[in-house]
Amino acid sequence: MFEPRDLSEPVAGVRDDHAPDALVFDCERDFETLPPAQAEELGLVTDSIQPATYPDSWLPEDAPSLLARYAGSDLTVGMPGDGSVVWTRQTDPPVVLVKPRVEGTPEPFLQFLLAEAFVELGLEVEVPEHFIGFFEDSYPELDAATALDPNGTYQVAAALYDGWVGLQSREVFAEWHGDSDRPQLGDAWQDAGSRLEDRVSGLPRAVARGETEFADATELACAAIKHAIELPAPFAALDTDAYRTHGADYAIRWAEKTFDSLAD
Repeated sequence: MFEPRDLSEPVAGVRDDHAPDALVFDCERDFETLPPAQAEELGLVTDSIQPATYPDSWLPEDAPSLLARYAGSDLTVGMPGDGSVVWTRQTDPPVVLVKPRVEGTPEPFLQFLLAEAFVELGLEVEVPEHFIGFFEDSYPELDAATALDPNGTYQVAAALYDGWVGLQSREVFAEWHGDSDRPQLGDAWQDAGSRLEDRVSGLPRAVARGETEFADATELACAAIKHAIELPAPFAALDTDAYRTHGADYAIRWAEKTFDSLAD
């Protein structure tokens, strides 16, 4: 199921700087959430496994079943929306997994995704592996604020978590661009951001016309934060030092104000 992956020199250097103990594996099967039996196979290639668990009280009663399973005692790696490269600290040492769906991804961007995983593992502010560890017992407050169905709330929560992580990591990416010993990674970071700019700037109109659901717009806007793209209202309020500092509390206040304004 897991095959060790060789890293390019620039990406290996990022691992050495940010997450030197991390192991990297290609997965033979694609997944959103790794099936428990396959997840347990990580015990064969790591020293130990400690599944993440969270109290039932942190979840709304109608939370998606996958989220409930993630919060439970089973080892759960990867969740919907996690992308093609995922990392986990539920193993010792931590592990980065590359899904088969990366086939066809431009090589420079794939190298950036791998480097990004190591940066996130090594941030000074230890980021949780999933948004439930970010919102903790305040997730039901976000659920109440959004007035969306459980899957919509999940999507918004995942996006807000992604945006917050991007605020923590993007300074590192910016250092790679320009005068850096990792210009290829910096160029891939900037190029990915440039491809998002037009889509992001048009989000308010797309939402107003009913062409884009608000949860989808939030996902796109928050994905752009790590690329230092200027965001339109109401998403611009997430690209702030206040959000970087106050995290989940700020995200919930943003959701309350934003959804109140949408209801007017």
